[in-house]
Amino acid sequence: MPDPSAPASHSLVSARRRTLAVLSFGQVLGGVAFGATISLGAVITAEVTGDDGLSGLATAAVTLGAAVLAMPLAALARRSGRRTALTLGMSLALVGVVLVVVGTGIRSLPLLLPAFALIGAGQAANLQSRFAATDLATDRTRGRDLSTVVWATTIGAVLGPNLVGPGEALGSALGMPELTGPYVFTVVAQLAGIVLYLVGLRPDPLTLARRLQADVAGSASVSPARDTPAAARYAMLAIAGAHGVMVAVMAMTPIHLTHHGVELSIIGLTISLHIAGMYALAPVFGLLADRIGRVATILVGQALLVCALVVAAAAAHSTTGVTVALVLLGVGWSASTVAGSALLTEASAVGLRTARQGRSDAVMNLVGASGAVGAGVVLSAIGFDGLALSALAIVTVVVVLSPFGRLRARP
Repeated sequence: MPDPSAPASHSLVSARRRTLAVLSFGQVLGGVAFGATISLGAVITAEVTGDDGLSGLATAAVTLGAAVLAMPLAALARRSGRRTALTLGMSLALVGVVLVVVGTGIRSLPLLLPAFALIGAGQAANLQSRFAATDLATDRTRGRDLSTVVWATTIGAVLGPNLVGPGEALGSALGMPELTGPYVFTVVAQLAGIVLYLVGLRPDPLTLARRLQADVAGSASVSPARDTPAAARYAMLAIAGAHGVMVAVMAMTPIHLTHHGVELSIIGLTISLHIAGMYALAPVFGLLADRIGRVATILVGQALLVCALVVAAAAAHSTTGVTVALVLLGVGWSASTVAGSALLTEASAVGLRTARQGRSDAVMNLVGASGAVGAGVVLSAIGFDGLALSALAIVTVVVVLSPFGRLRARP
């Protein structure tokens, strides 16, 4: 990219703003689709198998699908641009949704699991969108641009689950299999997202960024940013660590509260507040990352995670205390993820960015899935308070290794 201190041309500013608008709207559509999937997946799996113990397979399949497909989609973006990669991700998710409806109708778990895995492609595309927001950004706007797209997820995440009721009525009227009615909205959102990316992402932000980088490379007066592998690895660690901590504690919260007799409505409110904490303050942390630096903001996120884990351990038997801890957990995740994603982009030369971004998303999802599974074992062994205190070890590693997040100065 051109020197960020130089004034950007009107056409570049216009392309950047249009890209942000398209990606943000795409996140809303993707959030609507994904929110309905997460809300219904466990219920559908339990209904088809007749075993509540297998209900978690739907979420596990989606997460694994997102992890497996993150790197191929990133490789496709590197070869053909963001528009092609995001469109393919949404298209695969659409196929997955259709197969879920079919699998539910014929009550086939072997069909449902790969169908949910394909839906993970949509989640992988949503994650890639935040990196696409940085393609045309400067060092002064990268955190803000990325966080704007992350924040847009809030709208879809809130709308998706709330469409379940109307979707059931619509599905019944259309003669769809029981529980699959809300996927009508998912299909519409996915189709709208596919059209949006095909039409709206012109010029392709990654392709344009490469062309600008080539112009910079040919200029004697401007030097491109140097690659800093250590900082990139640290960014991946910060993102994956925060995600692992967040998923491990969040996934066990409903079980913990249920064992203490808390009503499902209160549990739902707790998780909703947690999700709000994950996304609602993203623009704040984007601005903070641009102002005080990426690593400093990651450390702010780690401090928030520490507060969340301490509160969770100290107030494990208080519904209010656990709710406060979950909100802090979401906010800490937000700060670490926004700043870590910006750092990963800045620490990587343009030719290496998409590969590292895909690798980061894959690792993040795998760590999250592992954290959810491992947390169940820890919860059974030492309780919710012990789980929270154990997670402090991950935070400690991220904090201790923070000096590796420093970027090299321009030559």
